[in-house]
Amino acid sequence: MLKLKNYIKNDRQAIMSILPGFLLSFAIAIVSYLLNRFIFHSLGSATIAILLGIILGNLYFKQVTLFAGTAWSEKKLLEFSVMFLGATVTFQTIGKLGFSGVGFILIQMISTIIFVLFMGKKLGFSANVSALMASGNAVCGSSAIAAVEPVIGAETSEKRTSIAMVNLMGTILMLSLPFLGTWMFGNNDLLRGALIGGTEQSVGQVVASATMVNPNTTTLATLFKIMRIIMLVFVVLYFGFRSKKQKRNEQGPTQIKIKRNSFLPWYVLGFLVLCTLDTLIHFVPEVSATAKFLSGWCETIALAAIGLRLNLVEFIKAGKKLLIYGLSTLVFQVVLALILISLLIK
Repeated sequence: MLKLKNYIKNDRQAIMSILPGFLLSFAIAIVSYLLNRFIFHSLGSATIAILLGIILGNLYFKQVTLFAGTAWSEKKLLEFSVMFLGATVTFQTIGKLGFSGVGFILIQMISTIIFVLFMGKKLGFSANVSALMASGNAVCGSSAIAAVEPVIGAETSEKRTSIAMVNLMGTILMLSLPFLGTWMFGNNDLLRGALIGGTEQSVGQVVASATMVNPNTTTLATLFKIMRIIMLVFVVLYFGFRSKKQKRNEQGPTQIKIKRNSFLPWYVLGFLVLCTLDTLIHFVPEVSATAKFLSGWCETIALAAIGLRLNLVEFIKAGKKLLIYGLSTLVFQVVLALILISLLIK
């Protein structure tokens, strides 16, 4: 009985320690939603949340009492965001895109991963940062980074830096791709949708960017994006295998200990299960809409927390190299997408 009371007491204390930081992150997410809806219509709530979090966290909210809550929000809510995303996609998307569309996405993703890993090594970034940048740009931004981070054993600071840069580059693409796509492909919605859905980082950024064109482009861009999201599990498996192989080579097979659940995190398994169920039994629209709603809000709150915890001074110190890294990745993705679209889809 005493043990139960102590457990309840400790549990209550843990919740109370989390509450201040979580509530602040939640408040920033709500403000970001309102700003996106009524003022910055095309920027996206998630993007506004991380930018607002960075500003407020570096200027005003540095209190120690907030750390536990923002840390919990950063980690756990991104995990739930990844899991809920599984209920919004199906493997049948592959059939809708056709062989040329699938080929475009696969070549684009694999080439992006190879290029980002290469550039990361050349610029002197750690293997973890390179892996996180590669997964974030190739798949689905913050969600992919959150999925890959535990399987490679990345530091929290490495995750924050990668998420901040991926979201910054995503914002640039979000605002520029509608104009670039129209300039290159005219009124061809399929090609404009392929460009936006095949290069833009997060789901929210894809929708926001394509909405600036027209509803049909939004639908097509979302299909291309969903195809990339489906590949998330394989990307996590690849980086998990790659990380273990590197550690085995560095430490020797007798020294490295691999946790049983470290290869594929619970929320990636949850993503795969929900995606499979949606493919087999087709969730009713209300279920998919609820999952999309929960995934979006979990991501927005988590990005607000990440912004609050990001040390802007440290981020700027890495500035020149990090900016070169991000911009070179952006240019590579867009140029490659334009070439592949012209060859495979056009």
